[in-house]
Amino acid sequence: MNNQVIFDKDLISRYDCSGPRYTSYPTAVQFSTDYGTEDYCGWVDHSNNDPIPTALSLYLHIPFCDTICYYCGCSKIVTKDKDKAPAYIDLLKKEIALQGALFDKDRIVSQIHWGGGTPTFLDDETIRDVFNTLKQHFNVPEGDEGEFGIEVDPRTVDENRIAQLRNIGFNRISFGVQDFDPDVQEAVNRIHTKEQIIGVINAARKNNFHSINIDLMYGLPKQTLASFEQTIQTTIDASPDRIAVYNYAHMPDMFKPQRRINEDELPSAAEKLKILQMTIEKLQQAGYAYIGMDHFAKQSDALTKAQQQGTLHRNFQGYSTHADCDIVAMGITAISSIGDNYSQNVRTIEDYKTFIEQGKIPVFRGIELEADDILRREIINQLMCNNKLDIEQLEQRWGIEFEKYFDTAWPALQTMAQDGLIVIDKQHIEVTASGRLLARTISMEFDRYLKKDLLKRQFSKVI
Repeated sequence: MNNQVIFDKDLISRYDCSGPRYTSYPTAVQFSTDYGTEDYCGWVDHSNNDPIPTALSLYLHIPFCDTICYYCGCSKIVTKDKDKAPAYIDLLKKEIALQGALFDKDRIVSQIHWGGGTPTFLDDETIRDVFNTLKQHFNVPEGDEGEFGIEVDPRTVDENRIAQLRNIGFNRISFGVQDFDPDVQEAVNRIHTKEQIIGVINAARKNNFHSINIDLMYGLPKQTLASFEQTIQTTIDASPDRIAVYNYAHMPDMFKPQRRINEDELPSAAEKLKILQMTIEKLQQAGYAYIGMDHFAKQSDALTKAQQQGTLHRNFQGYSTHADCDIVAMGITAISSIGDNYSQNVRTIEDYKTFIEQGKIPVFRGIELEADDILRREIINQLMCNNKLDIEQLEQRWGIEFEKYFDTAWPALQTMAQDGLIVIDKQHIEVTASGRLLARTISMEFDRYLKKDLLKRQFSKVI
């Protein structure tokens, strides 16, 4: 598999539209409040009874941030009062105990991920306490073989804290940088120095973290082609294992913090495209493979190897090499994936407290997938992650005739083939190097829930 991508401005202008990011299919828009705690527990029991125990991936949502970043669309609680965290952490530890009691102890935890918010809003003692609580209630293997990651605001850590995180048990780390340019940082209220970032990256490398990721964002106010080129070069010089370069989606009606951004300072659509093209070209020239959906990784990285082998997977935490895990997500708003269903925890701490104090898993909505959902999920995952689909194999496994089953999508797929986004025949679909940036658009043809008139309101632009 060739990990290169070609920036084709004409195709992008024709096929760029609003659409899901497909961290799940069906997307969260389809979740129903008819799905609750009993449904979730039933699916866990069903999953426990599988002949071969499925590994677990644990996700913890830490919602606190001490400052507001104007671009942010995440679920968060902004406060400088550190005393607000202990009550939430007590509830989170109780949920860990409730969840751990549901799962058979022969189910090994292969992944742990802490996201936010800002997990490092918590002090080291609290982080260690919660990590130990996970070990107490789940089968977390000793040693350093699992993938245990944490998202870090570099303003909240120093070399000593990085060492402490490694000592607690984390071996993967992701730094939210967004941009190295001081003017851009000031415009989005996320101010740090280049020296701070490079210092904590070097500390992570010194402490033998298995993987270091940097998150960047293009399309922010005051960004220019020249300024972001400097940010990309600084990132390349720092040599992280993975780089995520997210498209800033300005949706102030949906995300209130974005109302503080001066729209006149945003780069034009044409400038954004130039920034994206430059980013892709520079990162590929520096030896990074384009994984997909804003993500790049070194050729030696596990994500790159999984894509080359056709085994890459995508979930709510992004790209993953662990396709066979059940995801147990804990904390407010967290989304789990158990068997063939998704479920989401309640959104507020007040509701969370009500559920937890009653000894109930705090699920308030979800969806049980039908056979058609599972089929379409498989197709979308293959196109989004591995850039190809074996139609013949799919037909044999599902007992369908592909062209007939997807008769409404077939004309659009033929047009995409004529335009060079894909190569398609009776046996295969392969996403071309020019089509890889538009994998979301291609995947949308297999989404039976999508209503075109709702796209602008519910989803961000593809590019």
